[in-house]
Amino acid sequence: MKKETRILKIGAQGQDDLILEAAGTIKEGGIVAFPTETVYGLGADALNHQAVLKIFDAKGRPADNPLIVHVDSKQTCMKIARNIPDKALFLMEMFWPGPLTLILERKDIVPDVTTAGLDTVAVRIPENIVALKLIEYSGTPIAAPSANLSGKPSPTNAEHVLNDLYGKVDVVLDGGEVNIGVESTVLDMTSDVPALLRPGKISKEDIELCVGDIIVAYDDRICPETERVRSPGMKYIHYSPDSSVILVEGDHDRVVTRIKELVDDFALRDAKIGLLLTDETKKNINSSLSYSLGSKDFPEHAAKNLFLGFRYLDGKGIDVLIVDGSFKHEGIGMAVFNRIRKAADMIIKV
Repeated sequence: MKKETRILKIGAQGQDDLILEAAGTIKEGGIVAFPTETVYGLGADALNHQAVLKIFDAKGRPADNPLIVHVDSKQTCMKIARNIPDKALFLMEMFWPGPLTLILERKDIVPDVTTAGLDTVAVRIPENIVALKLIEYSGTPIAAPSANLSGKPSPTNAEHVLNDLYGKVDVVLDGGEVNIGVESTVLDMTSDVPALLRPGKISKEDIELCVGDIIVAYDDRICPETERVRSPGMKYIHYSPDSSVILVEGDHDRVVTRIKELVDDFALRDAKIGLLLTDETKKNINSSLSYSLGSKDFPEHAAKNLFLGFRYLDGKGIDVLIVDGSFKHEGIGMAVFNRIRKAADMIIKV
């Protein structure tokens, strides 16, 4: 049975009456989509078993995929996590509020459904005034994966949320476009050497400047079905449009040449092609169905535009989406490549 989804449109600084209304829904055990600095989240009271189940039901999310719990202060974090190491406390000081999720030992107050039965909990403080007020006014930590159907591109505005989840959620807080565009960095703090489980805006190098060497514990494959994971975004297909995705990565000139060859090849097969291109590549390839990733020298542009481009081109009914992978790998560029590789049906390196 479909819900009557309420859409509450708020300004950049937030409107307390509307956020209070959404917080009332959280308190009543409902689910609310809301903006963060990374992507839109689909939130419920993290300590309410039945409420969290509604997230999984709305998204079609597998029950063994743990959720990130959003809090509004370190004090709230300490209510749900225990044995927090000094390195984790220092990272909180440096990067919270912000796009860094820390995996910590959980307290019993957190139900198994929120952590997929793990002995750990993933926690962060979002850097978004609407999200922070929603958590504060709700009076509880909020469990929130991305507010999209499971496996689809993450939502970076309220329209994306409504396209996927209208009638499945109680409230959508429309706070406009997000700032970053890809999900948070996830760092496991439960061993002596922290382990990077998912790349994001806060890079490996950023973290190592604070706490020394860390382990890179992710790759760009999908983990086997039998493998138990400690972080979202590792096990199942993620971020994927409906069309087939081909990533061409490497030196810019070679990428341009290979994309031109692919376009010609698919044109001969009468396939409808969409192109997700850097500005520099776009100057060399004529196409009526293309979307800009921004400059190849500024991967933060690609982060902001990636899921926008996926959804825009999918909406054009394309058969094949070719992605230009000539932008820089440094910093957030690693996170963008991770998301594209997870979504790709084929990766071509030139």
